[in-house]
Amino acid sequence: MPDQRRTIFIVSDGTGITAEMLGHSLLTQFEGIAFNQVTIPFVDSIEKAESCVARISESARSSPSRPIIFSTLVNNDIRDTVRKANAYMLDFFEGFLDPLEAELGAKSTHTVGRSHSAMNAKNYSNRINAVNFSMAHDDGMAAREFDKADVILIGVSRSGKTPTSLYLALQFGIRAANYPLTRSATMFLTVKNLFDQTVIVDRSRGIMPSMPRLVQFGLKVRF
Repeated sequence: MPDQRRTIFIVSDGTGITAEMLGHSLLTQFEGIAFNQVTIPFVDSIEKAESCVARISESARSSPSRPIIFSTLVNNDIRDTVRKANAYMLDFFEGFLDPLEAELGAKSTHTVGRSHSAMNAKNYSNRINAVNFSMAHDDGMAAREFDKADVILIGVSRSGKTPTSLYLALQFGIRAANYPLTRSATMFLTVKNLFDQTVIVDRSRGIMPSMPRLVQFGLKVRF
């Protein structure tokens, strides 16, 4: 019976966000195991790599099972140093870059931080504009401009509307507004029909025409 608790080290020469996302996607496939995640970012020198090895090896000595390392280390020397730790290591760049180099017949740049660079200026600009929109339309602010939103999140206070709006904006460029759900709010449902027209079904005013929109829940806001 394997040990049901494992320590996971996320090691990166950048922020570690990429390794965290990939590692989380893998670990969610295993039920019944408690994972203790430790992120070690900005391991961009041999000295930092050696310090990282010492920390991981110390964890291995105090645990019945060796730790697991998820890394996105670009530099080969730093990667080889971290590999000396008493742990099972999965390096995402090594696992995919080497086969890609062979297939493409070209060498990768091995540049740190490229996964978070603004390679597509238009998409980057759209995401930043979406973030600005979400911040300006947080918690019901500037509700007169809600018709410009791609999606409107509705919920009671402290239900995660703001971080969800910012996540949608930053990751996907979605202009997300949010509105607090109170007893005085009137709910409606927007439905898109086969003729690309939209009607608003309102519990107090019946059926009203509106601009074409996606299917969504929303609010009738009184000004």
